[in-house]
Amino acid sequence: MRDEMISSILSELNGTSPDIEASAVISTDGLMIDSILPKTLDEDRMGAMSAAMLSLGERTASELARGQLDQILIKGTKGYILMAQAGREAVVTVLAKPNARLGLIFLDVKRAAGSISDLL
Repeated sequence: MRDEMISSILSELNGTSPDIEASAVISTDGLMIDSILPKTLDEDRMGAMSAAMLSLGERTASELARGQLDQILIKGTKGYILMAQAGREAVVTVLAKPNARLGLIFLDVKRAAGSISDLL
């Protein structure tokens, strides 16, 4: 039941914008909880890298007196990686196209992360 609800939240998130190319819910230790990814992406690699970025982001925010980590944004030449904490147990990671409307996507990701946090 919980897994179906998480899948539903990810499907809804991906459907909110054509600029969202992939999404995943990953535990803080790097294990994939659920995902909607293209076949070209390795779930294990994405999970491990998301967990590493989350850990580094938390430490950086703390060390530089920025408070509790809320979101991480990485911009590459081929698009964006957005991460938002989903409670203490997980992170929502989204891959977006280079011309994505980030304001709307951040809002949708934050909403999805809140719903997932409630389930976990």
